[in-house]
Amino acid sequence: MTGIGPVAWPPTPIRTERLVLRASEARDRSAFVELLASAEAHVYLGGPRPRDELERELPEVPGQWPGCFVVDLDGAMIGRVLLRRSVEHHRPVVVGNADLGYQFLPRAWGFGYATEACAAALDWFDRVLPGEPVMLTTQSANATSMRLAAKLGFTEVERFDAWDAEQWLGARPPSTPSA
Repeated sequence: MTGIGPVAWPPTPIRTERLVLRASEARDRSAFVELLASAEAHVYLGGPRPRDELERELPEVPGQWPGCFVVDLDGAMIGRVLLRRSVEHHRPVVVGNADLGYQFLPRAWGFGYATEACAAALDWFDRVLPGEPVMLTTQSANATSMRLAAKLGFTEVERFDAWDAEQWLGARPPSTPSA
């Protein structure tokens, strides 16, 4: 995966009813460590990384690349939304397209924050790169992620086996550029 493409980064923070999507800052480092070390947050993502390894290896300001939005609630990071350009993937249809990813701290689950944040990031994407589709891959066993994909307008392209599990590949059609 690489950055999202030719866009100004970081954008002006994106405000929703309850959240702010913004670029990463040094104050987010501990939340990144917590998120990446969380066994709950990595059930469908291959497992967590060891906390001591993260403490040693994460930069002072993690997640500083175009397309990585920190999801901020009341001044604190609760997750991240990622929009990346796929340069390689198990499925050739994904290569070259934008790919949506998201991860939230378990304490932020169940409040609709992922839907709100992902929808805001996709709206931003549609404004800065109109006419491009967005892809999303999740384990088909991840019912919560499958529901979120449907709410966001993703439809199934195919299912395939990778990373020792069945994966669901969805696509969101390109937005229609406004005249």
